Amino acid sequence: MQQARAAVQLVQLGRISYSQALREQQHFVRRHRDRDPGHPAPDALLVCEHPPVYTTGIRQAPYPAEEERRLALLGAEFFRTNRGGLITFHGPGQLVCYPVLDLRGFGKSVRRYVCQLERTVIGLCAKLGIGATTSPETGVWVGDNKICAIGIHCGRYITSHGLALNVSTDLSWFQHIVPCGIVGKGVTSVSEELGRAVTVEEVLPCLLDSFSEHFGCDVTTTRTQPLPPG
Repeated sequence: MQQARAAVQLVQLGRISYSQALREQQHFVRRHRDRDPGHPAPDALLVCEHPPVYTTGIRQAPYPAEEERRLALLGAEFFRTNRGGLITFHGPGQLVCYPVLDLRGFGKSVRRYVCQLERTVIGLCAKLGIGATTSPETGVWVGDNKICAIGIHCGRYITSHGLALNVSTDLSWFQHIVPCGIVGKGVTSVSEELGRAVTVEEVLPCLLDSFSEHFGCDVTTTRTQPLPPG
């Protein structure tokens, strides 16, 4: 008998602040941790865009306060997070995806999970006619230019944070940092590679198809609004 495919809930949040996105992720992480052992909580795929924000991960010393102030003068927020990875930028025109999954249903391996995310984005790019690859550095690349950053957190097999694909992102925001701490490499976007304006809405179905394919799951829409304030 063929094994049933996992079901993953798609939560479309639109453009929301980074702090609200953290709150959303915490909601779904708690849903897993507070579950009845006999009734696992559904996995979720949160997708959104953010206003301009720089974030840092846990793989470095605290970011210098003067650098935080410099970035704030550009009109962007700044957050320290518990994800892996170094500093990166999120902003309009970027498709941000936060899978909140119980890895006990997806092979348990964190390394394999990150590879699945990379393959998901490579498959998405292929659907759009872009030849993307991995590299020794985490993320997805087109030549020496990163098109998608990946940084995750995993606690007791429950994932949070995820990936950020540059679709029509204003890449000049990256000029103020060393993206992901990698010197001598650049950034690119779907629009840049295709030579035309591409929207997040255009790319989202390709992401969902590729995610379903590489994670062996069915994605269903359950919510298209953020949580109420509070």
